Amino acid sequence: MIRFGIIGTGSIAQRFFAGLAHVPDASVVAVYSRGGAKARQFAAVHHIPTVFDEIDDLLASDIDAVYIATPHPSHAALSIAALKAGKAVLCEKPAATTLADFDAVTAVARETGRLYMEAMKPPFFPLYQLIRERIGIGAIGDVRFVRAGFANPNVPEGHAVLDPAQAGGGLLDIGIYSSFLAVDWLGAAGEIQTLGRIGVSGVDTFASLNVQHERGISQLYCGLDIAGSGEALIGGSAGYVIIHDKWWNPAKATLVNAVGEREELAIAPIGSGLNYETAHFCELLRAGELESPIMSHVKTRAALAMTLHTRDTLLGIAP
Repeated sequence: MIRFGIIGTGSIAQRFFAGLAHVPDASVVAVYSRGGAKARQFAAVHHIPTVFDEIDDLLASDIDAVYIATPHPSHAALSIAALKAGKAVLCEKPAATTLADFDAVTAVARETGRLYMEAMKPPFFPLYQLIRERIGIGAIGDVRFVRAGFANPNVPEGHAVLDPAQAGGGLLDIGIYSSFLAVDWLGAAGEIQTLGRIGVSGVDTFASLNVQHERGISQLYCGLDIAGSGEALIGGSAGYVIIHDKWWNPAKATLVNAVGEREELAIAPIGSGLNYETAHFCELLRAGELESPIMSHVKTRAALAMTLHTRDTLLGIAP
């Protein structure tokens, strides 16, 4: 049994807990929040046996891994602390808010010999894996183009995603999904052309980018002040795949080959969707692996670099 401690008690932590019901031989045995009040409430609702109000006490406890579900700026420091305490780390995206912080995390993971993975959910969904299999056998030829977006115009006033002090903004919150998709199929970004908007609170509320990658071109957008179709397109030299709304929780897709023949692909997900990444993480932990071949540190860094460059361009922050 893999014993998790949850750091943070917000909505994403709720979804992680719900998903764990679909992961064999894994359970949440402890939860932490600053001051302990929210952790006690979370534990009471979900019947978690142990509550901590000091992070060092959680990390010194008899757990195997932590799931980090706190605001963005704390991800790197908490990951480093957990790794140094000998715990495996599954950290919500973004893995860090600077490349230097991410490099520090992976350096500590190597030094301590502990598993570290960013919790980027799309590639672990069964449909995404089916799409990878179909493309892998040449169903659409060589992948050369990705178009994707993620829009959420319903962010309530006062939410952390609108707070610059919490590393808010659409790019780090939802845009990083599309950055990952492009990096996954086309490799690291080179030239990036960026347009966008800054909201009244000082965070990016819309971004549109054209990106030259190692193996092709992507066109991406994200927004907190627009609605969007939620579809993604993976274009190849002999066909294309459309992942239908919402592509980041993939359930339906259409594959079209070079002569226009269509193949409908559908696999309904179960659980909260976070169970797939968690199951993979647990498999790695049981096998003694230190890094995911699907969500590698190289991919995490490349997607983060692309997202940060775009955000900093919009905000006028010098590299």
